[in-house]
Amino acid sequence: MAREPRRSLSSLRVGLVGCGGRGTGAAIQAISADPDASLWAVADAFPERIEPCLTNLTDELKAQHGAGADSYLRRAEVPRERRFVGLDSHAALLDSGVDVVLLCTPPVFRPKQLADAIAAGKHVFCEKPVAIDGPGIRSALESAKRAKEANLALMSGFCWRHSTRERETYEKIHAGAIGDIVAVYTNYNATGWIQPKPRQPQWSDVEFQLRNWHYFHWMSGDHIVEQAVHAIDKIHWAMNGRLPRQVTAIGGRATRPNLPETGNVFDHFGLVYDYDKNVRAFHMCRHWPNSPSDNSDYLMGTLGTATVNGWNDTHVITGPNAWQSQAQRNDMYQTEHDELFASIRAGTPYNDGVAMAESCLMAIMGRMAAYTGQVVTWDQALNSQENLLPSDWTWTERPAPGVAVPGTTKFA
Repeated sequence: MAREPRRSLSSLRVGLVGCGGRGTGAAIQAISADPDASLWAVADAFPERIEPCLTNLTDELKAQHGAGADSYLRRAEVPRERRFVGLDSHAALLDSGVDVVLLCTPPVFRPKQLADAIAAGKHVFCEKPVAIDGPGIRSALESAKRAKEANLALMSGFCWRHSTRERETYEKIHAGAIGDIVAVYTNYNATGWIQPKPRQPQWSDVEFQLRNWHYFHWMSGDHIVEQAVHAIDKIHWAMNGRLPRQVTAIGGRATRPNLPETGNVFDHFGLVYDYDKNVRAFHMCRHWPNSPSDNSDYLMGTLGTATVNGWNDTHVITGPNAWQSQAQRNDMYQTEHDELFASIRAGTPYNDGVAMAESCLMAIMGRMAAYTGQVVTWDQALNSQENLLPSDWTWTERPAPGVAVPGTTKFA
């Protein structure tokens, strides 16, 4: 896709790709982040997603801003000629005159959409995960490099990195408050995703699986990559960008019902990442109904420990440098967009694309190790030839993949 001349940015035209709940939220945050930002165009694979998105967007703006909502509502009006539909609808959106693109589609689409957006000269907010396989990660790393060369912003959806209390805590850790880190444990234990949708006679294989994209690993990356990657990103954050050498993992389906619409994803994972200097990081995630949810980080150092849980507002360090965060809580989702748009205005565009790709690859290599039952190294995962993307996107037949069997499923 050829890059169009850069438009003068007295106003910022925002394009939303993916009109689900997260996309609607990102659009609200983008409009709220800059007084001259407007939602210019929207795109989704399904036409029936667009109108509810715009309705929910305006309703939320009214609820947030009350009597002062008019200026926000005027910037949320998208005419029908800039509402694009289809599996490749992002291409039309990129040609519509947008300046900033919000990529909030199912993960399978993101590597290509990100590459196309950067090639077209657009600033990008990209939800996590940026990719679901090794080729996608390599593409994302190239996109991050090209964005930096072109002075374009690329911000990930790793929202916890924009939480004031998490930031304060990890700054303390990086400054040596608990000494040298010897072990990290994070978890993301939840009851599951949205209710899957039984197949309708008129749906093709691709449509059926896309409408249940969470439940098919070739679209979501499995829940470790799509959801628990937040907790794995906090391992990467705690380690200050150090990369693991390898990972050993287990996983399976213990409670997830075996229905066509629940696809082939696991419902639990357990991982051990090996680092140099005998440092290890542990991660557990699960989707088990009627079980307690938890999203905690435990860091153990030579001088003390740190416990972090944004869900219940725990940010504590023990040992000789005992401490508890007193930072004012913030809306981390809004802050990430505030910082994104401020960086664009300042001419110093934010770019965390490399860290985003590395955290996602940590989750991907964990899935690979659990699926195959093999130890997977960083280099193996990065250079993997397993390409989960279809060769072309059409509403066609694509049989659903089976459930992986550790020790039988092969590493590619």
